[in-house]
Amino acid sequence: MSFDIGGTFTDLVLLDERTGLAWLGKCLTTYDDFSRAIEQGVGEVLAAAGATAADIDRPAVGATTLVTNALIERRGARTALVTTRGFRDVLDIGREWRYDLYDQRLARPDPLVPGELRLEVAERLRADGTVETAPDPADLAAVADRLAGLGVESVAVCLINAYVDGAHEQAVAAALAERLPGVPVTLSAELAPIIREYERTVTTVANAYVRPVAGEHFQDIERALTRLGLAVPLVLMQSNGGVVTTGTARRHPLRLLESGPAAGAIGAAHIGTLLGVPDLIAFDMGGTTAKVCVITNGEPGVLSGFEVGRVHRLKAGSGLPVTMPVVDMLEIGAGGGSIAALDDLGLLKVGPHSAGSRPGPAAYGLGGDLPTVTDADTVLGYLDPDYFLGGRMRLDVGAAGRAMTEHLGAAFGGDPLAAAAGVVRVVDEHMALAMRVHATERGHDPRDFTMVAFGGAAPVHAARVARILGMRRVVVPSAAGVLSATGLLVAPPLVEVSRTQLTRLSAWPADAVEQVFADLRRQAEAELAEPAVRFEHAADMRFAGQGFEIDVRIEPGDGPAEYAARFAAEYSRIYGVPAEHGDAEVVTWRIRAYGRFDRPELVRTVPPAASGGAAGRTRRVWFPETGLVDAPVLRLLEEPPGTRVVGPAVFQMPESTAVVGPGDLAEIDEHGNLHIAVAGSSGRAVTERSGTERSGATA
Repeated sequence: MSFDIGGTFTDLVLLDERTGLAWLGKCLTTYDDFSRAIEQGVGEVLAAAGATAADIDRPAVGATTLVTNALIERRGARTALVTTRGFRDVLDIGREWRYDLYDQRLARPDPLVPGELRLEVAERLRADGTVETAPDPADLAAVADRLAGLGVESVAVCLINAYVDGAHEQAVAAALAERLPGVPVTLSAELAPIIREYERTVTTVANAYVRPVAGEHFQDIERALTRLGLAVPLVLMQSNGGVVTTGTARRHPLRLLESGPAAGAIGAAHIGTLLGVPDLIAFDMGGTTAKVCVITNGEPGVLSGFEVGRVHRLKAGSGLPVTMPVVDMLEIGAGGGSIAALDDLGLLKVGPHSAGSRPGPAAYGLGGDLPTVTDADTVLGYLDPDYFLGGRMRLDVGAAGRAMTEHLGAAFGGDPLAAAAGVVRVVDEHMALAMRVHATERGHDPRDFTMVAFGGAAPVHAARVARILGMRRVVVPSAAGVLSATGLLVAPPLVEVSRTQLTRLSAWPADAVEQVFADLRRQAEAELAEPAVRFEHAADMRFAGQGFEIDVRIEPGDGPAEYAARFAAEYSRIYGVPAEHGDAEVVTWRIRAYGRFDRPELVRTVPPAASGGAAGRTRRVWFPETGLVDAPVLRLLEEPPGTRVVGPAVFQMPESTAVVGPGDLAEIDEHGNLHIAVAGSSGRAVTERSGTERSGATA
């Protein structure tokens, strides 16, 4: 079984590996204690499957937003930094550049460790690994005693050039362990042994900052599983798309920074593999945010770094740079709970602030009264007030309309329908722009890709966003509402480790290169806690003298000629010019190690039909091309494969809703997924299909 703790909902999947049948669940996230939602959701899916906790005999797989939220909301531990004398101000100095040259009031994120909790030790390791000044045991003891008096809860140790040799950091850790028993210590040489002291220090500090609260969070989840009677281990999704044991996650919780979104990308890639569509744009829109990920050749891209807690969401450099492998995606403050408001000029803005799970959108009836995207979708008729969450939660259409009128009515003549249409148009255009920019920056045209839409809200908006972009095909998985939780079940055990060791191709030390990879393989298998079944090798490379690198896939046994050829090809692909700038070098070596894993087959179960069913139903739904129109409402899981409908139409799922626009052609495949051929400017679907089609318009 799996669970994904999101900003608004917690999603769950229970899988019977013998039959491939899966039962899905969704409940509001409980912020006071995340484990309560897990306990509730697991109980519900077990009951739906007619199973008991004793029937679960495989590890539970989880994803959580806690690490990200703790960093953004500054709810971590009281953390200290121990660094080399002369480097205590690295967190303030940063990269020494402005992310916006012309902003007179430029703001930067506050450091996670205040100045009074940054302590220095007299030591120095040269960049070649030779010792200039060895740490003095008496000095280390004094630093440890001072930290004990400051009442710190976690310590980050980041010494200059420790990526070459971690012996000095180990000496600091030994002194701290003696005088601060029970206080976790994070060493940069173990977490991120790479160059660039600012990024390495931020990464080490961030891991130390969230380590105690993450450990408590994992314990809460394990206790909840124990209370339910589950006697299985817990494994957790990392930001790079693989799962690890809780032991590794407790030491390195920063690896879980983007665990939920990464699970969604893995789930979308799995759908693409199932359908034989290797090039996708994954569009994940939940209650709080929307995420976009480009998937090529069946795999999402993975970056070696990520920014968290940006002061300006769309301005690179305004956040905290952490050096951890993470699935390459763009996150936008546009989810079902995103709040719409009029700015000082009377212009309509949507997001990035969210109503969350409580009080939530006005339509939830939980005390919220601000207009959100979900309220707009409800007013426009996209969401069935009697079938939200499969009928387990009723939406208040009147409250949604009042929220539109009271807060946005001044700009729309007091018409809630016009206000809702404005909200939806703004959020759709915003998401389309973000998707276009994200794809274009990676050298792709979104029109060449198929969109996979998932999350509670993405299927509502996907066809319209695709139409804006000129995309021709949208796939809505049958388990779209909980695809991130499904992705957890198809993600392999995976550890990625790296180490900086500058190596010129013109002076190739073959034995040293093999030793680096041998050390990395041993480290990766130790973290996997099992022998790896497969390794992937990569190197961060650049021309000698350049300041930054590009990621290059390599093969075991490659020599300098192969490295040069692979680097030149990747350089030319990215920059569009020949790679003719002199000698190249490897900066950082990387290995991805995969553990044993048998990918399960999943078959979506059909839930019991609600009383009266949905056969023959229609609902008044608004579209820009038609205004209000009576559109058929179908239950996706109750329709047979091969069903075709020409929009407008609405397909309901227990965890989500798919909206088919006028002229779009929707078809259900053999797996129960909904394929939407998006209408072009002529109003007809650009992908023609033969066979009998049902007309969606009834008025």
